Amino acid sequence: MTVLHPVRTYRSDEPLPREEQLAWKIAQVAVDPVEVDAEVTDMIINRVIDNASVAAASLTRGPVVSARAQALDHPVSRNGQGATVFGCALATLSSPEWAAWANGVAVRELDFHDTFLAAEYSHPGDNIPPILAVAQHAGCDGRALVRGIATGYEIQMDLVRAISLHKHKIDHVAHLGPSAAAGIGTMLGLDAEVIFQAVSQGLHTTTATRQSRKGEISTWKAHAPAFAGKMAVEAVDRAMRGQTSPSPIYEGEDGVIAWLLDGPEGRYEVPLPAPGEAKRAILDSYTKEHSAEYQAQAWIDLARRLGTERPELRDPQNIEAIVLHTSHHTHVVIGSGSGDPQKYDPTASRETLDHSIPYIFTVALQDGGWHHVESYAPARAARPDTVELWNKVTTALDDEWTRRYHSEDPDEKAFGGRVEITLVGGESVTAEIAVADAHPLGARPFARENYVSKFRTLAEGVLEPAEIERFLDLAQRLPELTAAEVAELSIIAAPGVLESVTNPRGLF
Repeated sequence: MTVLHPVRTYRSDEPLPREEQLAWKIAQVAVDPVEVDAEVTDMIINRVIDNASVAAASLTRGPVVSARAQALDHPVSRNGQGATVFGCALATLSSPEWAAWANGVAVRELDFHDTFLAAEYSHPGDNIPPILAVAQHAGCDGRALVRGIATGYEIQMDLVRAISLHKHKIDHVAHLGPSAAAGIGTMLGLDAEVIFQAVSQGLHTTTATRQSRKGEISTWKAHAPAFAGKMAVEAVDRAMRGQTSPSPIYEGEDGVIAWLLDGPEGRYEVPLPAPGEAKRAILDSYTKEHSAEYQAQAWIDLARRLGTERPELRDPQNIEAIVLHTSHHTHVVIGSGSGDPQKYDPTASRETLDHSIPYIFTVALQDGGWHHVESYAPARAARPDTVELWNKVTTALDDEWTRRYHSEDPDEKAFGGRVEITLVGGESVTAEIAVADAHPLGARPFARENYVSKFRTLAEGVLEPAEIERFLDLAQRLPELTAAEVAELSIIAAPGVLESVTNPRGLF
């Protein structure tokens, strides 16, 4: 049974035994030898495939090229065999923290992998690159890797359920540093003391502001979770060498809660599995069918349906206004409630358009679908009829959709809303959608065949057919893999793909 752990700040003269600190309780979850459920293992396999899908599609994009070049400029560290880098030959290895960096950017670049939304936002698949990189370097087998990934998902998602970071403009990757450190600790079989120190350091080094997701969004958006994963690997290394970390990191008088979150009066209840309870959090997460911010997934599905059923809605000459009534998050982060003029700028970066629901709804309505490259192309964004219709789309805060967004009832939780389209002649078209088609409660929930199909689609033209089959075979045997096979769990680009881009030069 899940246990709720009360968390608050403590003055320096108030005793807080280590055993009552959240970082220690996270470490206790990490060292619990409980087995991984079969359905959890199955979903971990799905997400390993999902990560590889979106990484394959991003191999020649600027941030990924840069991060890969940085990783390859760092040789394999001693006391391990190194880790693979997405796109490169299996014999081309880097130090695990740099492989985690490069692969983390590749996974995150297209904003196209899994998500979990509660008090905070997250992409828990970001745990996989650092945990896998350490598995390869340290010679872990598939069973150990599965156990580590299960812990990473569990810890990040439990923190996300309880502690809001965005409310205080702290980026969501602050929950990822501790979770990846805990997952690595589980996989390596480290003791609670080492994991406790690594979790604390993982949090301490990964708190940053949300400016990375505001205004003109930069390429750092893809790097932020990779940085958290890299810091987690380094935190584990330091802790294994006997080094200590700021403590209590969450509850201290000058800790994260006191100064970055709800302050000295802040109170949280963090749910963690009880001793002996299986780590099943991954089953509450969901992946993306479309390459866009998760809150846009359901809106894309609704827009493409409306555009197909009512083609006249695609013509701005027929439209007076389009209002998306939705949750607070959708309204203020990716909607007109953000106050960001860039969300209506046809020359904005891909990262910015990816966080503009007015743009996304417009293109999905007009095109009847969504493409991870073509839908963001500068020429597509600048099309005059699109710009005209786009500027007629606004969002409105809706209390009921906000309540459903934050609901703990999985049957009620929703990420969509209601659209009201006013035509020039006065006719009103209304429709609503609660969850994306690919959501577990959606019209077409994603299953193994959908993850495999997504991989084949995104890898086409990037990986050779034999490489696609090699990776899928390995991934689908994940818990049975030997250490040697785990070392091959990567994707190799087809000849000429990586050579088609120039590696940027830097300091290293």
